[in-house]
Amino acid sequence: MFQTSVIEISKSALKQNISFIKQFLYDGVKFSSVVKGNAYGHGIEIFVPLAEDVGVKHFSVFSADEALRVKNICKASTQLMIMGYIDNEELKWAIENEIEFYVFDIDRLQAALLAAKKINKKAKVHVELETGMNRTGFESLTLKNAVKIIKQNKEFISFEGVCTHYAGAESIANYVRVQSQIKKFHRQKKSIEAEGIKPKLYHTACSAASITYPKTQMDMVRIGILQYGYWPTRETFIQYIHKNSEPNEPLQRVLSWKSKVMNVKEIKTGEFIGYGTTYLAQSDKKIATVPVGYSHGFSRSLSNVGRVLIHGQRVSVIGIVNMSLMTIDVTGIDNVQKGDEVVMIGRQDDLEISVASFSELSSQVNYETLTRLPMNIPRKVVD
Repeated sequence: MFQTSVIEISKSALKQNISFIKQFLYDGVKFSSVVKGNAYGHGIEIFVPLAEDVGVKHFSVFSADEALRVKNICKASTQLMIMGYIDNEELKWAIENEIEFYVFDIDRLQAALLAAKKINKKAKVHVELETGMNRTGFESLTLKNAVKIIKQNKEFISFEGVCTHYAGAESIANYVRVQSQIKKFHRQKKSIEAEGIKPKLYHTACSAASITYPKTQMDMVRIGILQYGYWPTRETFIQYIHKNSEPNEPLQRVLSWKSKVMNVKEIKTGEFIGYGTTYLAQSDKKIATVPVGYSHGFSRSLSNVGRVLIHGQRVSVIGIVNMSLMTIDVTGIDNVQKGDEVVMIGRQDDLEISVASFSELSSQVNYETLTRLPMNIPRKVVD
């Protein structure tokens, strides 16, 4: 097969995670599956149909190109929302396809109105509020103009939602800032309703906020990292376990990443391994090469510190991680042969290489490690 590694996506794990998430959501709260960043590295084309099979009916993406990929493979009844970038020239396409999208400045709102009038179809807009994240969103003054435009053009604008995003709900260190955002959102919410209009949905909560600040769940939540089987931070996990007296890990990892041994050889004491002189064999070694390197998402910073699983044992990456391969120390492991399975992320027998441990060794967060997995690595559904 034309591949050096494969990513496996577990349907049973996803089903478990979605079930867990829905247990802590209030009754009636709508669930939106966030699939930006190629579904956090899991693969949009693989993940979206899988999520639909376990009951997901609404997806959120960052940009129009991601929306196009979802639209090409989702069910006709599935709802789709763009939370970030869409060029004004792409608004006509979004409106024609009934794709919802954020508006966070007057220019986009006016462009959406113009496009809607041209094709005589309503633009489905979510008004994003600036509450303290200081990225995108209407300030109080510009919000008045936006509300006026929406109110005067109800035949061309479907007022789908009002939203914001919290600046660090995954850490108690940001508690004061997040509380300030919550208060500001509710003030702006009242000012909108005072003008005599109201959206279909209010939504502000991501994975972390949904757990840590349950009252922010409102009408809909936008869940990303949790559905893939990872906690936003260890702090979020500890807080949930403590609050709910939950003895076991309720999440299951959806993604595993595997490759195979491409070569095995013996190295004598005193020989350097790989590029440069970063690893000197202090004793006779048996090494195996694996056709995965930093071009595949296995960070060069994992040189001489990374770990993988082979024959049910955790072994070290030795020498410099190359563009297309790495070397692992299999000294003392019997019968290692070409073609043997190597696990970079996931479980083998009783051991696991978690994304968290993988990320910490490479100074990355879970989100970064996952989304850096190249799109051309084949993904396949298991169980």
